[in-house]
Amino acid sequence: MFKIFVYEEGEPPLFHYGSCKDIYSMEGLFMSLMEQDTRYRTWDPNEAHVYFLPFSVVMILEHLFDPIIRDKAVMERTVVDYVGIISNKYPFWNRSIGVDHFMLSCHDWGPRATWYVKELYYNSIRVLCNANTSEYFNPKKDASFPEINLVTGEITNLTAHLPPSNRSILAFFAGNLYHGKIRALVFKHWKGKDNDIQIYEKLPVGVSYSEMMKKSRFCLCPSGHEVASPRIVEAIYAECVPVIISQNYVLPFSDVLRWKSFSIQVAVSEIANLKNILMGISEERYDRMVENVKKVQKHFLVNDPPKRYDVFNMIIHSVWLRRLNVRIYS
Repeated sequence: MFKIFVYEEGEPPLFHYGSCKDIYSMEGLFMSLMEQDTRYRTWDPNEAHVYFLPFSVVMILEHLFDPIIRDKAVMERTVVDYVGIISNKYPFWNRSIGVDHFMLSCHDWGPRATWYVKELYYNSIRVLCNANTSEYFNPKKDASFPEINLVTGEITNLTAHLPPSNRSILAFFAGNLYHGKIRALVFKHWKGKDNDIQIYEKLPVGVSYSEMMKKSRFCLCPSGHEVASPRIVEAIYAECVPVIISQNYVLPFSDVLRWKSFSIQVAVSEIANLKNILMGISEERYDRMVENVKKVQKHFLVNDPPKRYDVFNMIIHSVWLRRLNVRIYS
């Protein structure tokens, strides 16, 4: 019964389009799946419950942002102009002051793109990967969704099946050291310090990143410059229990997913105590967490066309929850 109206205004590549591969793939994939959708999408705005603003922060920055001049006003001009167009042409934005409208972005600057229209920032549903409460992400009205790095754009055969008994590495991480303070602490305390916790800035030649995840009991998912990390979903795909090291991060779909049942959350202040925390988890609890990781995989999978309970439907459900208790008066 839930109906979504997608504003038709705007031309690709800034609107109605986004890349469907790389770290920002979910922005483009959601846009593409929403454009093709026949279950939720309505062409009659009068029967819609929510209205989607189909601008792509990734595409705005790719096509309009000069990396030398670094003028962020290109986002301001694009978003302000777009809201101005749809609010003048249709009655829906002004009727609700944006409360029943939503935007979606997986770019680090997704929240920044909403600064320039106060109703978009304070009232609208912002569906963001960068769900950071210290940057005014409001989980009562905003929704967190996962960062999924589809390197090639391929969406099949993403999950792995390797029994816990074959996982000889306690914990594993590979990534750029110079990508935020939390990672620097992980490297400081554990790189080269303990064979059970394998930390790499760059993997040795011939060593596969995905195979290392499949061989590990726990996969470390420290935040980088921003709170979200694609390693969380990579760990879930590999049936490796995610160890989330972050601050002020509202985890994706946490309205309905009990993250403590399938992940470990370690405070930044406890990084030095990481091995003791992981070794203190009983085999019974670990086995239970692995089974729960397998159960939640379906909520992070991309399907085309979408399937029940997959990531597209989880995003729609998150939007529905935030629209549910809002009454719009004409």
